[in-house]
This record gives sequence, C-alpha cells and structure tokens, in this order.
Amino acid sequence: MKRLVTALFSLMLLATGPLVTAADAPTRSVEERLGDIEAYMNNVARVVNTNAPTLVAGPGPGHNAWQMTSTALVLFMTLPGLALFYGGLVRRKNVLSVMAQCLGIAGMVTILWWVCGYSLSFAAGNPFIGGTDFMFFKGVNGGEVGQGSNWISNNVWAIFQLTFAIITPALIIGAIAERMKFSAIMLFVLLWMFVVYFPLAHMVWAADGLMCGPLNPNASIKALDFAGGTVVHMSSGWSALVLCILLGKRRGFGREPMPPHSMVLCMVGTGMLWVGWYGFNAGSALAADGIAANAFTTTTLAAATASFVWAMCEWVIKGKPSILGFCSGVVAGLVVVTPACGFITTSGAMIIGIVAGAVPFFACWKLKQWLGYDDALDTFGVHGVGGTLGALMTGLLATKEANPIVEGLASGLILAQIKAIVLTLVLSVIATVVITFIVKAVVGLRPTDEVETAGLDLAEHGEEGYHGA
Repeated sequence: MKRLVTALFSLMLLATGPLVTAADAPTRSVEERLGDIEAYMNNVARVVNTNAPTLVAGPGPGHNAWQMTSTALVLFMTLPGLALFYGGLVRRKNVLSVMAQCLGIAGMVTILWWVCGYSLSFAAGNPFIGGTDFMFFKGVNGGEVGQGSNWISNNVWAIFQLTFAIITPALIIGAIAERMKFSAIMLFVLLWMFVVYFPLAHMVWAADGLMCGPLNPNASIKALDFAGGTVVHMSSGWSALVLCILLGKRRGFGREPMPPHSMVLCMVGTGMLWVGWYGFNAGSALAADGIAANAFTTTTLAAATASFVWAMCEWVIKGKPSILGFCSGVVAGLVVVTPACGFITTSGAMIIGIVAGAVPFFACWKLKQWLGYDDALDTFGVHGVGGTLGALMTGLLATKEANPIVEGLASGLILAQIKAIVLTLVLSVIATVVITFIVKAVVGLRPTDEVETAGLDLAEHGEEGYHGA
C-alpha cells in the first residue's frame, strides 16, 4: 500500500517542477519518500538528505493551485470590486475618475513591483527594508520554491503579494474622492509605496523584518499580522485621514447633498470584495491546509456578523437599516478580522464581528462629524479605525488552539501589537504629510474649481460614465 501511495503521488507531482533522477543522485528509501509526502500533506519543509535529494523538487500542486486562485481573488477585490464599491458611492460625474484611479494604480504598482518593490519588500536586507536580490524578478520563477513557502512557486508568491500592494494605495482614494487630480494621485502613490508600503511589508512579513514575530526569532517587535491589518489597512487608513485633511473638503461639503449615485454598484462591489477577501485572508496561509480553512471560516463569520450589527445600529439610531450600512458593515468586518483570521477560533471571530460592526460605525457616524474632516467614502472610519482595532484584537484573541505558532509568541503579544500599531501609525502619518507637500509643490493637488464642479470624468479622462438623462 505504501508503494502504491508513493507511486501515485510521484505521478501527480511529475509536472510541478524538475525531478532529481536516479542518474543524478542515490535512490531514496521508501521511508524518505513517504516523508516527502507527509511533508507536503502537512505543509512543512521537505525531508532533507544530502546523499539522496528529494524527488519532489518543485511546488506542490494543491497548495500552488490554491495560491494562484487566491491571487486572482485578491486582484478581483480591486478590479472590479473596489472600483465598483467606490464608484457607486461617488456622484455620477466622478464615477469614471475613481475607476481610472484604480486602474492607474494597478498598472503603476505592478511596474514598481517588478522593478524593485518585491525585492525591497521580501529580499533579505535589514529589519526595516529588503535588499536588491530580486530586482526585475531575478530568481523569481515557477520551478523553485522557498521565497514565500515550502510548496508555493516563487513567482506565484511574488504575484500574490503584488495584489496586496495594488489594493493598499487604492483604498486611500476613497477618502479624497472627487477632488484630487489624477496626476497628483499617481505621484503620491508612487512616493508612498517607497516610503510606507515597501518598508512596512518587509518589517511585518519578511523573515528578517522588525515586526515579523512568526518568522524572525530576532524581531524587536514580535507581532502578529496574518493578512494585513497594519501593512494594508492601518497604513492606508491613517494616510487617507491625513491626506483628506491636507487636501481640504469637497466644494459644497456640508452645504449641499452628496449622496451616492448608485447603491446598486456599491452593493455589487461589496459582494465582490467579500468573495475576493477569501483569497486575501485564507490565501495568506500559503497552503490549502487547516490554517487556510480556519481563516476562511473566521472571515465569513466576522464579515456577516459585522454587516448585521452595523445595520442594526443604524436601525436603532436612525430608524432604518440601509444598504450602505449593510455594505459598510461587511467591509468593516473583513478589515478587522484580517490580521487575526489565521490566529483565532470561531468564537473570536464572532467577538470581532460584533465589535467591527459597532466601533467603525461610530467612527463614521460621529467621529467624522465631531472632527469635521471630509473622508468622502469613510476610508479612515473603516480601514484606519478598523485596521487598528483588528491589530489590537489579534493580540487579545489569538490562541494556539487556532494556530500553534501563537504559543511561542503569547507572552507579551498585546504589548507587541501596541508597538506595531504605534510604529505603523507614526510612519504612515509623518510620511503622508511629507509626501503630500512634495506632490503639492511638484504638480499641485486639486483641480480647478470649475473642473471640480463639473466633475473629474470629462475634464481628466474625456469620458462620461453615463450618457443621456
């Protein structure tokens, strides 16, 4: 039976990478070959034997397939998910401007990622930034593994992380929608990626990163961030707050109504974000294993619960549960559970869902009103507040029952999470202030009053989202 299982598994892996043939090395024993199979099934490193190297030299088909699927799902979050979600929330004269910004960011960030962004984020370097080993995707190919996981192709891992790098700055545009020039947004994002995103991705997720608790035994801050609470949501949310304050309010803000032009588009975009988020969270397990299954489950519970809680808060306070409330609750639940999803149980997910529905709701309902800033699409209220809340709750709810890696980090975890929050917040805020003034000096920030009044679609892109009455 053992020989049959070994033979079948070897055939299944034949097309996944280069095999070490009998001519290349001594034959491995049945025990060693079964050890390779067990390593694959358990998502751990291959059995090492220098006298007879493993016959399974390439990526594992199941894990690799899930990672490619997850990568497509995360890209689906931005295009079309976020584009439709944000596009529906703005006025009809600005719907294409938001979509153009999402597309422009996707293209530019991809180029940066290939040139140097991936290398600065994940190549070996120092605790703050990576090196240059992977520039222009050098050594990033499908037949080799190890840059991200034992069983994931290096190029699949690189593109998976690219999709995170795309959506993060795209989130920022929700706060400054309808009033920032396209050229200014592109320049801002270009500088922001180098100063904020690449360093944070390295600090939190690279094996030698300053805050990478799971992978770096020498990390100064042994924090946990499963899928991007600090790297993605805190960085974009706090930067969005600073940028919208420095940019100023939309013309007519507070004096004339500015309702979403299409809640239908918003709801469709929300559904796409929710579906895509399974790649975001469960894909961050880097395997089709039990950790991925747990992240998949906790993500679902938190998102659905937060959606319901947000809408019920609206019903109690405002008298009606709105579609916007349900949609905002979904996104808030997804944001807050993101850093925790692979480290918590289902009970923890339910707690997060309740808190995620209530706290960001309050931030969007009252905090924005009290402080008077014009966060057009509530990016800070959902992603800034939600990301910060999620990073903190990860420290409170992470448990070894959900993920064994938590056991070695449990002591001092809450303090580590607080340190990671503070560092992320300070970097995002200071960098955004500096970058904003640079952009203002180089290309200016806002269009003319006439352009803003008429809408950005025609003036900046020469197109209209809708024709006729």
